[in-house]
Amino acid sequence: MKRLYNRTFAMTALSVSALLLVSACGNELDEENEAAGTNDEANNAEEAEGNGNADNADAESEGFPVTVTDSAGEEVTIDEEPEAIASLLPSSTEILYDLGVGDKLVGVSEFCNYPQEAAEIETIGAQEIDAERILSLEPDVLFIQNYHQDNYGDMIDEFNDAGIETLVVEGAGSFDEAYDAIETIGEATGTEDEAAETVADMQARMNELAEKADDEIGDEDMVDVWVEVAPSPDIFTVGQETFMHEMLETINAQNAAEEHEGWVDLTEEEMVSLDPDVIITTYGSYVEDPVEEVTSRDGWESIPAVENERIYSVDEDVVSRPGPRLVEGAEALAEKIYPDVFE
Repeated sequence: MKRLYNRTFAMTALSVSALLLVSACGNELDEENEAAGTNDEANNAEEAEGNGNADNADAESEGFPVTVTDSAGEEVTIDEEPEAIASLLPSSTEILYDLGVGDKLVGVSEFCNYPQEAAEIETIGAQEIDAERILSLEPDVLFIQNYHQDNYGDMIDEFNDAGIETLVVEGAGSFDEAYDAIETIGEATGTEDEAAETVADMQARMNELAEKADDEIGDEDMVDVWVEVAPSPDIFTVGQETFMHEMLETINAQNAAEEHEGWVDLTEEEMVSLDPDVIITTYGSYVEDPVEEVTSRDGWESIPAVENERIYSVDEDVVSRPGPRLVEGAEALAEKIYPDVFE
């Protein structure tokens, strides 16, 4: 019996050992499978992330190549989304910042003063072009105006031969042309959605001004406004087909020089005869006291605007640059001319 017991015990012990071994192996296999599964998940995640990055890259370059018709009527094809941009117009620079691609600017006009960051970018000229500097900066796209195209044709051809696409952007005739300029730059830089949003916001704000003016300013309440864009002795004003004329129309104000077009130079006698209720000046950035500039003129003391001390200065840039800040200019004019309505 003792031998049988020993044999039975031995067999039992062997079975238990076998079971323990199988269990251990099973656990080890489970751990290996779990690790393998984890690795597979990680690999799949990495692969998905890689695909995501590729998709993002594709999304960033979506829409290119693109063919843009510029303000000169020229079709310009841009093969890839621009990474380096140069601008010879303050208005184009402001638009580029508004559309979120100001960080791509490598060169700007010497008159680009807004936003503040623009002053830190290398200057490449203004009406005169610094061709050598532009070529050294190697922008993908250069925004110019008709003046540059008309006067520097050979230089523009040199830029194109060097792989720099040049686009003429104007927009200085009306709000609609300014909207077109914003949309053109949006097309060229892959920011069409942002451009559409900017234009829609500008249109909404201008419509709001117009609706408020129509509701609260009747014909009997309209005031005559004289606009000075240059001081004495060469006093210039604005007629039709200018931003300021369109702004005045929007807020139901009468442009005293509406019989003229564009920027016009009138004699002081002609100006005094117009008898404006309000005088707006735009040269406060370089004339110390614009109000004194007007009130000190002989014969102007009887003008209603002078008698009633209704002479105001506005920032020239926001009423003359075809960009997103034009609406700010219209709002500033509205507040000064009709403070009871628009303040």
